[in-house]
Amino acid sequence: MNHPHLERRHFLTAALALGASSLARPLWAQTTGQEFILLNPAQPTESAGKIEVLEFFSYGCPHCADFNPLLNLWADKLPADVVLKKVPVSFGRAAWGNAAKLYYALQTTGDLQRLENKVFQAIHKDRTNLFEEKSIKSWVAANGVDARKFADAFSSFGVQSKVRRGDQLAHAYKIEGVPALAVNGKYLIGTLQFEQQLAVADKLIAQERRTTGNK
Repeated sequence: MNHPHLERRHFLTAALALGASSLARPLWAQTTGQEFILLNPAQPTESAGKIEVLEFFSYGCPHCADFNPLLNLWADKLPADVVLKKVPVSFGRAAWGNAAKLYYALQTTGDLQRLENKVFQAIHKDRTNLFEEKSIKSWVAANGVDARKFADAFSSFGVQSKVRRGDQLAHAYKIEGVPALAVNGKYLIGTLQFEQQLAVADKLIAQERRTTGNK
């Protein structure tokens, strides 16, 4: 059985339900049953000399929460010529945008690695509302983040620019559901079980290594 994605049209409901882990039915993206699709046109990457893997995700997505531990274990074993970049998406909604800003603000303050799993847990297990600025700031302060540094980062032009860039990438990659993996600007991996997605990513990475001459 394929693993569901959280589709764009259902995302706000899920976010406002703080994860919506009790959704009545699976949600499928347009690539169900396929290992991958070729992106047309191919997208430029930002990691010179590296094979770039993008994960499009949101903290509000319960499937992203389930996928994150497996993805991190996989990323820890990547060879030096491969880089994983996580891209939080907002799909143009303010609540989702705040979740994306949370990601980039924690990245700016240096607390992302320490708190990333806790953010998913807070939303999907503890039912904490981390989609509104006030509750986000209260939560991060309670979890040992410098409140002033975080507030400055959260409202900064740099963080807002990254959120906009993430949405632009999601549009360019034709992302309709999350989590979604893309490899080197050329391939969008289908809606498969998590382990299968990572296996396909490994296969495409190896193919790109042969094509580009990366060693």
